[in-house]
Amino acid sequence: MKHRQGHFAEKQFECTVCSRRFTRSSDLVVHGRIHSGEKPYKCYFCDKTFVQSGHLRKHMRLHTGDKPYKCSLCNKRFSTSSDLQSHSHRKTSYDCQQCMKSFTTQHDLKRHASIHTGAKPHSCRHCSDSFMWSDQLKRHLLKSHNEGTWFTCHVCGKKFSLVGDYKKHLRRHKAVKSYVCSECPKRFYSATELRQHMAVHLDVKKFCCDLCGKHFKSKRYVMSHMKRCTEKVRFNSTAATSHD
Repeated sequence: MKHRQGHFAEKQFECTVCSRRFTRSSDLVVHGRIHSGEKPYKCYFCDKTFVQSGHLRKHMRLHTGDKPYKCSLCNKRFSTSSDLQSHSHRKTSYDCQQCMKSFTTQHDLKRHASIHTGAKPHSCRHCSDSFMWSDQLKRHLLKSHNEGTWFTCHVCGKKFSLVGDYKKHLRRHKAVKSYVCSECPKRFYSATELRQHMAVHLDVKKFCCDLCGKHFKSKRYVMSHMKRCTEKVRFNSTAATSHD
């Protein structure tokens, strides 16, 4: 009983809505905004609002590019402490025995392994084409056999085979380019696009093509390259088979 009384004595400020208690009146005020919906802290760039000033400061780094947290091992910088912590504790225990490239999940390693084996387990039921990955088969079925459902943008009419790409595209019509590069005048729709763009201002090429080993500065460039590289490998494989 005395132990419980000690807790109540410390947390003397009680919320009248949910009865949660706090040690400081300022904490109670901040908590009360959860019930009232009040968000008094507004971003100067995109007008997004926040309950706490700390959340606003964290958000503002997406616009300014400020990265105050640095990894002590590789000197890579991050905008939030949680991103740094995630980076520091990231597991890379799934290693490819062919090229020793590391992956965070066994699924990613299994997907990568098909690059070395040449396995194409995803076969088209309409023709002889087969693919390494399921999303490649899905695109093929839509484009070549009109099987499946296209996700069509109601604004511009652009079509997508994957719902994730479709949703990402829709956000472009609703948003403004409020994320500004600190190194050049370019602006972007999202913080992710801004982070990817920042790589062009660095001399680091950390994105590698699994097929040919060529390195690129951004994920967008390597993905574009891998599409061409996959087609080249497929063509060479077909040519070699026909030659034999």
